[in-house]
Amino acid sequence: MKRFASNAVERLATTIFQRAGSTPEEAATIAHRLVDANLVGHDSHGVIRIPQYIERVLAKELIPNQTIEVVSETDVLAVVDGRFGFGQTVGEQTMRLAIQKCTHSGISVVALRNSGHLGRIGDWAIMAAEAGKISLHWVNTSGGGILVAPFGGSDRRLSADPIAAGIPVKGGSPIVADLSACVIANGKIRVARNKGVPVPEGCLIDANGQPTTDPEVFYADPPGAILPFAGHKGFALGVLVETLAGALSGGGASNPENPSAYMIVNNMLTVVLDPAVFMPEASYAEEIDRFVAWVKGSPPLEEGGSILMPGEPEERSRADRLAHGLEIDDKTWDQITAAARSVGMNDTDVIELMG
Repeated sequence: MKRFASNAVERLATTIFQRAGSTPEEAATIAHRLVDANLVGHDSHGVIRIPQYIERVLAKELIPNQTIEVVSETDVLAVVDGRFGFGQTVGEQTMRLAIQKCTHSGISVVALRNSGHLGRIGDWAIMAAEAGKISLHWVNTSGGGILVAPFGGSDRRLSADPIAAGIPVKGGSPIVADLSACVIANGKIRVARNKGVPVPEGCLIDANGQPTTDPEVFYADPPGAILPFAGHKGFALGVLVETLAGALSGGGASNPENPSAYMIVNNMLTVVLDPAVFMPEASYAEEIDRFVAWVKGSPPLEEGGSILMPGEPEERSRADRLAHGLEIDDKTWDQITAAARSVGMNDTDVIELMG
């Protein structure tokens, strides 16, 4: 395990994506969002994804420098196609469109289909919150990312089905809920595998439906599966997400018969709300402050503890990792440097970029 300065890792990642064909602007955007995921403690959606992304670019399953195609729209609604571009860039384009429509009409609903991996979905909730908007997001993978067993089932049938929401807080960091309908993210299993540690109990089953904590089982042939969180409740949420993000967007619910099922393709339904349409801005801000104060005023269970609103743990992680660097295990680092070599870089390039 090594620690690296986040700006050095971001510089290396930017160069890798440029060498893979992205414009400097796109490469910088992808790198920034991946490193930021590490900073806020979501290593599963951070630079561990670089090798996967580069593999997909080289296989022509992920296409650099794409602009979303507007398939249909009204003043309030839009369906857009990401054209298999990087989720970090087509996601931003989609959110700019959704925020623009919401600013004009007070509400917007935008469905994105055929995007590359969208990264940390909380990023899109934060983007809306920074514009003063509330947002809700549902995301699925239409075939190449079937990972989760249905409640009572023993093999993979659903994707991880993330759900995110952002609430602006005047003068403070937004409240950000970012979760999946399953117990553990695929990326967190990959992190555990690279570190050589088990995953927590109650997360995985093997190909025979038996509980396991071995991350290798998830990648075996035949593979294991992730469990839905809270049993039937998580399963129900997953079904809802597949419907909203997959079927409604036109990208498709999780199914190996989908045309793009051999690829990792994300679909996202986003709803953006302008609080000012519902009530005076000052009254809304006051109500949020009052609510947050009430919740955080609960006596902590542990001495010296505190109540953290959704999004606050990530901000604490950011401060710590900016100060002390990002921890990257040796296997992940080797995979990143191998990805760099696959796009024509050498070890000297990596050393120079890491400073």
